[in-house]
Amino acid sequence: YAEFLTPLQGSGVKRNGEADATLSKAGITAQKLRHLDILLVDPWMIRVGPHQGVPRPIDLRVPNPASFIAQKLLIQSHRPPAKRAQDLLYIHDVVELFGAELPALKALWEDNIRPALPRKTGRRVIELAGESFSSVTDMIRDAARIPQDRTLSPEHLRAACQLALAQILT
Repeated sequence: YAEFLTPLQGSGVKRNGEADATLSKAGITAQKLRHLDILLVDPWMIRVGPHQGVPRPIDLRVPNPASFIAQKLLIQSHRPPAKRAQDLLYIHDVVELFGAELPALKALWEDNIRPALPRKTGRRVIELAGESFSSVTDMIRDAARIPQDRTLSPEHLRAACQLALAQILT
């Protein structure tokens, strides 16, 4: 499965009032995203091949977890409520998956990602991390209800993200 992405420029709304969410070229549809450039800062290389259902080995670049989190925080205000909750859950799941790597993610943020961002954008990521997980909100409650395969309390989601992001971003 591959998903194509392209930068979203402008307001995100076409002149006719429709959402400007995708771009189609040569039979391929790409989702438009804000702050896509952050996902390209110091990507991780992974090799996939026959074990993953790919006929021959190929190297792929994927966003590192710290860049992924920063981008999800920055796009929150532009997303519909259901997508915001989903993004908060994604942040939580990345924190859970890479929790043992927090010092490495902090170094990645400090050494590679933050220096690549405009100063104001780097500060905004830190502010948004604090605002998003400072208390249990309806958005966090909605995010905790999304997983069908596990029980997740809103307080656990909030606390895990607040703690991890404080360690990564400060």
